[in-house]
Amino acid sequence: MTGTRRRRAIGLMSGTSLDGIDVALLDTDGEAIVIRGPARVYPYEAAFRRRLAAGLEAAKGLAHRDERPGDLSALETELTLRHAAAVERFLDDAQIDPVSVDVVGFHGQTVLHRPERALTVQLGDGGLLAERLGRPVVYDMRARDMREGGQGAPLVPAYHAALAANRPGEHAALPVVFVNIGGISNVTYLDGENDPIAFDSGPGNALLDQWLEREAGIAFDQNGAIASEGGILRGLADEYLSADFFDRKVPKSLDRFDFAVPAPDAGSLEDVARTLCFVSAQAILKAARHFPEKPKLWIVCGGGRRHPAIMADLAEGAGPDAEVISAEAAGFDGDAMEAEAWAYLAVRSLDGRPLTWPTTTGCREPVTGGVLATPSPAPRSAAV
Repeated sequence: MTGTRRRRAIGLMSGTSLDGIDVALLDTDGEAIVIRGPARVYPYEAAFRRRLAAGLEAAKGLAHRDERPGDLSALETELTLRHAAAVERFLDDAQIDPVSVDVVGFHGQTVLHRPERALTVQLGDGGLLAERLGRPVVYDMRARDMREGGQGAPLVPAYHAALAANRPGEHAALPVVFVNIGGISNVTYLDGENDPIAFDSGPGNALLDQWLEREAGIAFDQNGAIASEGGILRGLADEYLSADFFDRKVPKSLDRFDFAVPAPDAGSLEDVARTLCFVSAQAILKAARHFPEKPKLWIVCGGGRRHPAIMADLAEGAGPDAEVISAEAAGFDGDAMEAEAWAYLAVRSLDGRPLTWPTTTGCREPVTGGVLATPSPAPRSAAV
């Protein structure tokens, strides 16, 4: 491991919700120093979201992580170029000198995650991104963890631990759990003394979003308006919450397709939407059985923190002795947290520091990861 120093990093995240590219700037030493900068979200248009969804379907048959059959190769190139464009726009929007950026952390788009086969596939060409941006890029951060016996996910807990150490006093209770409700939900338990405990907890927004898009042509439940008109279908909720996944030992992780969207005749649009919100919250609360102590504070980030029904169900289930708050209430940015994490992880990767632990992914020992891509040197001007 090399000596650490503070670096300026950009993190890029395109998550399981397929909604766009999150870009965030961080100044960090990859340890305790975390100075958060600006962040932006650059949404995908509907047509490209459909292409990504088709790519997820095409990737189901992959046997090796470097395979790119059919349209996947072209999709990977376009996705990478869209990330390059997002960074360029971000630098312009935030008036940041590109030369001041030491490294870019590039997640790419997960299209297949099968930890039981030690197989995870993220579309994204780190070398192409480095060439387009002219900056070093760290990418493919999950693969080494899998080679060391881990699940390859979640990777954000290292950053959660840094944020937990920088919380304001009024929200400094321990144990604390960071909850990310994206397409899949994951949790990170921190007690301030031991390595973080983390795992995917269950379906997040993916089921709700897929249900609404298929049945009503709506991308998501704006302000919870649809679910607010529905009631919980207990039978449907029980079907999801009785899945074998919840009894598995931790650490554990999920693929977007491990939980199926309800059948068209499962119930009304509103009732199924409300039920899927309940399932998302209960799946998170079920995670507490794997924690050494009952959490005193739950900090919620990701798109799910904006859904009133999910947040209400979480608050009710957490009980009177625990507090459930949004990332913003704790002084963080719930939209930017994962992108910030990828910036933080890129710096840790450069320094050879662990990205994962046995308690977060099941790897045999703490392990670093990531592949470094550097741009070709600019050609020298010919002598006159």
